[in-house]
Amino acid sequence: MCRLGAASKAQRFIVTVYLFVGTCGMLLAEDAKELRTSNDNARPTLLNDLPSYIEKARKDFNVPGIAVAVVKDGNVVFERGIGLRNLQSAIPVDAHTMFCIASNTKSFTATAIEILADEGKLNLDDRVIDHLPWFKMSDPYATREIRIRDLLAHRSGLGSHAGDLLFVPGTTYSLREVVERLRYLPLSTGFRNSFAYENIMFAVATLIIEQASGKSYANFIQEHIFQPIRMTESRVDSSFLRPEDNTATSYAQQPNGTLLAMPLLAWKNNQGAAGIYSSVHDMSKWLQVQLANGKLTNEVGGSSHRLLSEEGQQRMWSMITPIDIDDAPVPELRAAQPNFLGYAEGWYLSDFRGQRLVWHDGGFPGTVSLVTMIPALHLGVVVLTNQQSMSALKAITNHILDGFLAVPPTDWIDNYIAADKLEAAQTAEAARKLNAHHNLNAKPSLDLKRYAGTYRDSWCGDIKIQLARGVLQMHFPNSPRLVGSLSPWDQSAFLVHWADPTLNADAIIQFSMGDDGRIRGASMRRASPYVAHAYDYQDLHLVRIVSEKSMPSQ
Repeated sequence: MCRLGAASKAQRFIVTVYLFVGTCGMLLAEDAKELRTSNDNARPTLLNDLPSYIEKARKDFNVPGIAVAVVKDGNVVFERGIGLRNLQSAIPVDAHTMFCIASNTKSFTATAIEILADEGKLNLDDRVIDHLPWFKMSDPYATREIRIRDLLAHRSGLGSHAGDLLFVPGTTYSLREVVERLRYLPLSTGFRNSFAYENIMFAVATLIIEQASGKSYANFIQEHIFQPIRMTESRVDSSFLRPEDNTATSYAQQPNGTLLAMPLLAWKNNQGAAGIYSSVHDMSKWLQVQLANGKLTNEVGGSSHRLLSEEGQQRMWSMITPIDIDDAPVPELRAAQPNFLGYAEGWYLSDFRGQRLVWHDGGFPGTVSLVTMIPALHLGVVVLTNQQSMSALKAITNHILDGFLAVPPTDWIDNYIAADKLEAAQTAEAARKLNAHHNLNAKPSLDLKRYAGTYRDSWCGDIKIQLARGVLQMHFPNSPRLVGSLSPWDQSAFLVHWADPTLNADAIIQFSMGDDGRIRGASMRRASPYVAHAYDYQDLHLVRIVSEKSMPSQ
């Protein structure tokens, strides 16, 4: 997923490894459109009881609304929304409510690439520079050898979430400018050496789709995927939402348990990495095509047509990058621990109870999604929520998979609650250790005006610090929401607290001085283990280019 949350070892198992796998309590009435099956008795008993299980997960994990769809043997056998899409207006969720699916967008981008391959407009083994001659990475060998397939498989050699600040939480850079700045991002491992989840290579893939097709990414996805599949309840990102759309509001849970509504977020300069909005009604159509090896069924376009070739579909599900497997964080989750894990083209591959899984998760602030398929059983499950609890998604998904696999029931809700408690304790302990280094009586070693200036990073751009009414203020000119104040952390470091209350992104900035006592630059890091890894401050190398003499106080 875009994975905007921090990751402890427990969380890596829970979030990255699926392991693979008022009115808030109301259940929507079932209608004929929500459950379609030719033989109701053939449906596993679990589907009859599934609404109550979803409701329990919704309450236990404090999720306002959840939507679920199940596809089996080419049919949608369950399609339901439960809870609320908006707490303030108490509007219920239904099967047509659109949620942000975040990094599940990556499989749409991979499909777009394969469609273009079918059309002969590119080959997955083409070098990127064959399509973008100006393209450059920091490593000459990687620049010359990186192929289109590499863009989709998280093996570029960049570090985890490298370059995310070019589009998180939203910047003025264009798509081309994002890709051009890749040349300044150093590799953290060898090219194709190991898996590291990042989003910026999907910006490159987005640009290649536009170059090869002659269309904008949004138009290509709309014309070549949404329209053929008849996904009328899907939008390329939040900027395409309409006032009349049935859209869920996203919520982030605060430390005291309250839910804070999140603003809409669109990565206009990296649409191929994350941001699609869709309903489970539409996503069930997407699953039908995937499970039909790219064929458009009678339900979604006619049996004589294909979205993409069977060869292209199978390439998308062929492992490219192996991924190390962490131990289950708690004994209760050992049954979900895979025997193999890897990444293909926009999809994860693993196993669950001996069955091969194809899946992906996604997360934006206040929302998470999970799409899971067992191809051998022609089974697919999609779960969308408007609160960022991955445990709710996986508990529901695993419960459904167990039902179709006819194994003894497992209390997945309680098991993920146990894992959440462990992860919360580990994160709290990490935060406590970090805060132990905070000197509450710290005073800056220099006069505040001496910290003011412009600081430049080669890939991210400029950061400005000004002294205003006795307080140091920081802002990123290319990222309008990153505006905040600095307070002393220790003699040479400050805590950066952003003014936007919906950003969970506080940072520590550490200033460095030359032999003459003047500030030469600075480095930054996340201020807390709660801060999302998408804020890759640690990759910034800030050099001071304008002193306080050129930055008047306000």
